[in-house]
Amino acid sequence: MRWTIKAKPEQYQIDQLSKALNVDGLIAQLLIQRGVKTYEHAKKFFRPQLSDLHDPFLMRDMDVAVERVRTAIANHENILVYGDYDVDGTTSVALLSSYLLSYYPNVATYIPDRYTEGYGVSFKGVDFAEDNGFTVIVALDCGTKALDQIDYARKKEIDFIVCDHHRPGARLPEAVAVLNPKRKDCQYPYEELCGCGVGFKLVQALASHRGQTIDDLVPYLDLVATAIGADIVPISGENRVLAYFGLQVINTAPRKGLRAIIEQTKKKQQFTLTDVVFIIAPRINAAGRMEHGQHAVNLLTETDLVKARDLAAKIEKFNFDRRGLDRDITEQALLQIRENKEEERFTSVVYHESWHKGVIGIVASRLTETYYRPTLVFTKSGDKLAASARSVKGFDVYNALEGCAESIEQFGGHKYAAGLTLLEEQFEAFKNKFEEVVSESIDPHLLTPEISVDAQIQFRQITPKLFRIMKQFAPFGPKNRMPVFMAERLQDTGYAKNVGDGGKHLKLSIVQKGRGPVGAIGFNLGHKLATVTGRKPFDAVFSLEENEWQGHVSLQLKLKDIR
Repeated sequence: MRWTIKAKPEQYQIDQLSKALNVDGLIAQLLIQRGVKTYEHAKKFFRPQLSDLHDPFLMRDMDVAVERVRTAIANHENILVYGDYDVDGTTSVALLSSYLLSYYPNVATYIPDRYTEGYGVSFKGVDFAEDNGFTVIVALDCGTKALDQIDYARKKEIDFIVCDHHRPGARLPEAVAVLNPKRKDCQYPYEELCGCGVGFKLVQALASHRGQTIDDLVPYLDLVATAIGADIVPISGENRVLAYFGLQVINTAPRKGLRAIIEQTKKKQQFTLTDVVFIIAPRINAAGRMEHGQHAVNLLTETDLVKARDLAAKIEKFNFDRRGLDRDITEQALLQIRENKEEERFTSVVYHESWHKGVIGIVASRLTETYYRPTLVFTKSGDKLAASARSVKGFDVYNALEGCAESIEQFGGHKYAAGLTLLEEQFEAFKNKFEEVVSESIDPHLLTPEISVDAQIQFRQITPKLFRIMKQFAPFGPKNRMPVFMAERLQDTGYAKNVGDGGKHLKLSIVQKGRGPVGAIGFNLGHKLATVTGRKPFDAVFSLEENEWQGHVSLQLKLKDIR
């Protein structure tokens, strides 16, 4: 692990904010590192308000999109709400369709089949719309690069409205409206919305024409928060506001489908955004991975709790099966890398024709965790090969794929995650080109996992008050991670031991210069036991958390690494 300590802000900045907020200098430092530099900004950070959301009509084409939907309703046209099969796509479809259906009946949903249609807008989906009399398609979390499919629809006199957040190509599709804050000609103040966030802005704009306010739309924010968590977008600006209020809905009055999922998990504490990422999102995703994303939309739009519980039970089974496949394919992929002696390459590119297309993205993430390099996992998909790409922190895999475009049929995605298809005969050429592009462009230090440390601290600074204020930094996520600290010259009090399955975790009781002891747990750090025994001094990187044991609550260190 590579420990990187963030630059400390200028002392005068820390002093100014500390005085303005009447907080400790360490809290002021953590806030400034998150871009919070003034009293007013801190007020918005700690107390998000729905009034802080931007006017949806600041987004390019929003007025045109709203007018087309209103015209469709006035003319009794059929509207098809179309979205991708992942969490962002299915929550988007559930959001917009349930909102429209609250006042207009001629609305249906469509999720493409991962295996027969693939990612995004499909020709089959357009044909479905034509065959069933739909004249408007609203594409959510996809569509920005669907130039041919949208042209195809236009020839059939079907209008497209695109609500997307993926990076546009050189040309936009000829849709009625393309709502995408990443458009170069879009002046919307916040670029980092997820697909469901863009869909919510359309709902917000439609609602304004119906005399509704943002308060009327709060019940939909459980879906937006779920998508924000699942799509790993920055928890800043509008995303922070939407996630903050969406989590409140999840914890107090979630829609029936989310309530049914939460009941199955048997988790008693409040759900955090991290829980959404690791507990709720994988279950919603499992529908599209194992069978069909429409199951997720059906669950998220169900209004009868008994039916929702049945649907959630089915999705729980999908998730159980997904975990087994994920584990087996990961083992096969790791073996393939070792057998081909590819550990020294700058990239990991593996392929087997029988691997399940629904889990190759998860497998790519697992391989990245193991070898920490840009990774692609391929499988057979019809007469082509399909892959999921994952990257390491600091390296743009989307740009790397652009450098291999002559070997790729189609690709799309983000800086750290992408998908692509190519012909089988292109595989070897692509694999070699991808290695070449990455090896020539990646900074070698990015191939060592980084722990980003907010501040170096002393144990005397670790107090219940510090932790209480830090908890108010939540929701945590990209651009606003749980603060990470480093402390030096620590010693175990003699109680260090391995715990957990096979002793893979490390439990400690630590002191620093007579301060302490403070309890600590290091997940997957069991192999470091020898580093701390015999009262040998060591340094540690950690976050803080509450530990409850037999009714007693205390602060403990959640160790990330020791040396």
